[in-house]
Amino acid sequence: MAWWVWVLAAFLLLIIEFHATTAHIGFFAVGAFLVAIIVGAGIPMPLWGQLLTFSISSVVLLIFVRPIVVRKLGFNITKVVDTFVGERAVVLADLPVAAEGKAEMRGSTWTARNVGETPLLKGQRCVVEQIVGLTIHVRAW
Repeated sequence: MAWWVWVLAAFLLLIIEFHATTAHIGFFAVGAFLVAIIVGAGIPMPLWGQLLTFSISSVVLLIFVRPIVVRKLGFNITKVVDTFVGERAVVLADLPVAAEGKAEMRGSTWTARNVGETPLLKGQRCVVEQIVGLTIHVRAW
């Protein structure tokens, strides 16, 4: 294949990478650029050799370079904007043990699950133990 075909393939892979949510496809674009450089330098290589070089270089980059890039760019850090653990809530209706109901916290109504050992009464204050999805797990304060 001609070198410009590999460059075109690399740019197409980069376009896909920019629209993807994970950082995987860009390493295949680098592999395509590498083959374009080899073919463009005039090194004779059959099509199967080009495809093998592309595949091996892309996978090696993906396995060994991606973890370094992810760590350097901070993609592996989970960002917590706000946490409700430890916040106070007010039960809006009687809430037996291990049951779900409604509670008010920070001016919003939440689905609440009583994870404590005692039932919660309407208007009683409680503390948030954890959040699972959009449900706050509360116990008596």
